[in-house]
Amino acid sequence: MNWNLHLNERIRKNLRRFPRKDQIRINGVLLEMSKEGPYSGDLVKLDSEENLWRLRIGAYRIKFQIRNKDRIIYVYEIERRTSKTY
Repeated sequence: MNWNLHLNERIRKNLRRFPRKDQIRINGVLLEMSKEGPYSGDLVKLDSEENLWRLRIGAYRIKFQIRNKDRIIYVYEIERRTSKTY
């Protein structure tokens, strides 16, 4: 059962700025999410009302919204966590 994965152009542009090996790793995780579903890995729910989630991939965080009814994963942010993040 495939899920539809939506990344806007801003997210795609930011992803191209990451180091190549990190791009490959993140793209692999995004592909896996679209095939297997978004409910695996180091997943934390961010906001119960809006169905927002955070997935940790090494030093990176993928923030997304899940729309179960339509089987859509809407990625709204991919960022690298640094010592200045928090």
